[in-house]
Amino acid sequence: MAGLPRLVLLLSGKRKSGKDFVAEEIQNRLGPDVCAILQLSGPLKEQYAKEHGLDFQRLLDASDYKETHRQDMIRWGEEKRNTDPGFFCRIVVEGVTQPVWVVSDTRRQSDVEWFQDVYGATVQLVRVVATEETRKRRNWVFVVGVDNAESECGLDQGVTFDWVITNDGDELSLDSQLEKLLHFIYSKL
Repeated sequence: MAGLPRLVLLLSGKRKSGKDFVAEEIQNRLGPDVCAILQLSGPLKEQYAKEHGLDFQRLLDASDYKETHRQDMIRWGEEKRNTDPGFFCRIVVEGVTQPVWVVSDTRRQSDVEWFQDVYGATVQLVRVVATEETRKRRNWVFVVGVDNAESECGLDQGVTFDWVITNDGDELSLDSQLEKLLHFIYSKL
């Protein structure tokens, strides 16, 4: 297991809400030597690609290729998690040495519980929100079996978020919200 982090930010939000963008903004402001971005979907996609003879790199981007395989990947990932809820969490933290971890794609209660069980009070839950109109401008279209699946809705209720970041394209508003979060992060370093 990796060294203990000073802070773990678990980002969640709907597709096209800008979770990756917010994670990158945090890392850009802290620097890659201080902040690591972790993606739970990375090990999932890598293993899925191996087992299904697919292009792993293309599954990582925001392409139609990934969208074509999304539903089956979700089903396959759920099977893995049902067998071992911490499977992907353990893989993603291996070898991470930075004091701040930003998990950019937290999607399930089991992911939150694993990080809280392992890292306790260092964990902060961050919800990234954007209006449906904003998400549509980012090319989001509702897909049955994806947007109503646990991978999109698993943290819609039953979770108390420490931070809610509104990411609707207002740069000044986003900057102000991130500055408050960064002030908190610096207090933990």
